[in-house]
Amino acid sequence: MAFTVHNLLLSERVDASCKEILEGNGIKVVQRENMTKTQLLAEIKDYDGLIIRSGTKVTADVINAAKNLKIIGRAGTGVDNVDVEASTRNGTIVMNTPNGNTISAAEMTCAMIMCLARQIPQGTASMRAGNWDRKKFMGMELFGKTLGIVGLGRIGKEVATRMQSFGMKTVGYDPIIPAEVATTFGVEFLVLEHLWPQCDFITVHTPLMPSTKGLLNDETFAKCKKGVKVINCARGGIIDEEALLRALDSGQCGGAGLDVFEEEPPKNLFLVEHPNVVSCPHLGASTHEAQGRCGKDIANQIVDMVKGRSLVGVINAPALSHAMAPETKHWIHLGEALGSLAKAWVGQSHMKVQVTTLGASLKNVENCFATAVIVGLFKGDLENHVNLINASLIAKEAGITITTKHSNSMPRSPMNACALEILSPHASHKLLGSVQANIPVLLKLDGATFGHVVPLKGNLLIYKAVQNSQTLPSVIGVLASAGIQIESYNVSAVLDGEQWSILSIASLLVDLNPLGQYVKMVTQLSI
Repeated sequence: MAFTVHNLLLSERVDASCKEILEGNGIKVVQRENMTKTQLLAEIKDYDGLIIRSGTKVTADVINAAKNLKIIGRAGTGVDNVDVEASTRNGTIVMNTPNGNTISAAEMTCAMIMCLARQIPQGTASMRAGNWDRKKFMGMELFGKTLGIVGLGRIGKEVATRMQSFGMKTVGYDPIIPAEVATTFGVEFLVLEHLWPQCDFITVHTPLMPSTKGLLNDETFAKCKKGVKVINCARGGIIDEEALLRALDSGQCGGAGLDVFEEEPPKNLFLVEHPNVVSCPHLGASTHEAQGRCGKDIANQIVDMVKGRSLVGVINAPALSHAMAPETKHWIHLGEALGSLAKAWVGQSHMKVQVTTLGASLKNVENCFATAVIVGLFKGDLENHVNLINASLIAKEAGITITTKHSNSMPRSPMNACALEILSPHASHKLLGSVQANIPVLLKLDGATFGHVVPLKGNLLIYKAVQNSQTLPSVIGVLASAGIQIESYNVSAVLDGEQWSILSIASLLVDLNPLGQYVKMVTQLSI
């Protein structure tokens, strides 16, 4: 899948290196800060790309107004301000900078833990008020205390290693990171039910999604140690703010460090004004180093994508990453080719598609291969503009059912291969393909094996006929009458008295009807 980005809109202030890198690689950059939504809607239609931070709200109507938009780049981690579903439907990449904020956000979390332990902000405020009240701000040591980390990704890991240097015991949970990986950076893996009651401090480092919204609530606070201190430098809403206030007032929660809020800026200041809360206006990524790193990262990631070198930080297109990886990109091309071949026979609506990857090296590729098949099925559909980003969504809406499976070996062959079975109300077909010398090839069609592999490229005429020595000359005669040259010819083994033939031809026929008297089935396509 090729991406060309000629011009790009920068809607917020980012490090100057971002613009320099992009323009140094031939991409025109226009910077328009502090636009209203109306201004953004009018401006965005002219651009191939958009770079934002957290201030620009990229809603569905903004995306729909951006007819040429290929990429939305977030100079930062969270994409809460982007309608990812609308972007996906539009075939637009959503990209963030997964590493840019890591150190700054981790250090911010550690600072919050220190402030809660020693009441540093409260002591500062007291002195500014002219007081010298040493007894009021009695703190606690971190040495020997237990820190619970919910979310063991990049930031959670960095928090763990830093707080271990204070002598804290670190325990944690993550639905994706396995326990054995957590152990490598000194975190004891616990399920949440066992984590809550053990911790003196709890910090959250997860995205905000239905499964994490209100993760710390009345029920979970009740399971925690009395006086537990909680930190949220991730996303507002992970901690239920009303439940947190109740826990603070009752003493069940001994303090909270909040850099993020459900509403930003918060209109209700009940937490900000609470004496046991340390709050900041979302400063986790607000360091010179993080901003410089995010600006450089998003620019370099876009340049690498356009040049086909790599794809980093993509939120909504895993198949696209495989399409750019040297070890899998030719298999993605095979999926598209087999999908195009299937479409030529059965169309593209209300069908069932079974995708099977065969061979150890194709493990975990089946879903991305299936996405590529869908792209092939919709090739030429001008209404939907299907690509590797929106293919799965559009297939579901079109009533196409996709199932996938994998086997580590192909029966009676050491070769890696991909099988595709299509079932529609009108017909069913089975295709088996592989990649040889980086070229997608067809091995079998409806169980009939070809004597030589068939390269899936160029203009192909495919027909099924009863085995008869006169069929091929008759087909050649039709092609000759149309002035079309044959470039190659492949024939399958005979199966039930019939065989498949595939001709590579210089151009497609205007009309297939003249072939009807010689063959049982015929189609043509361009790959």
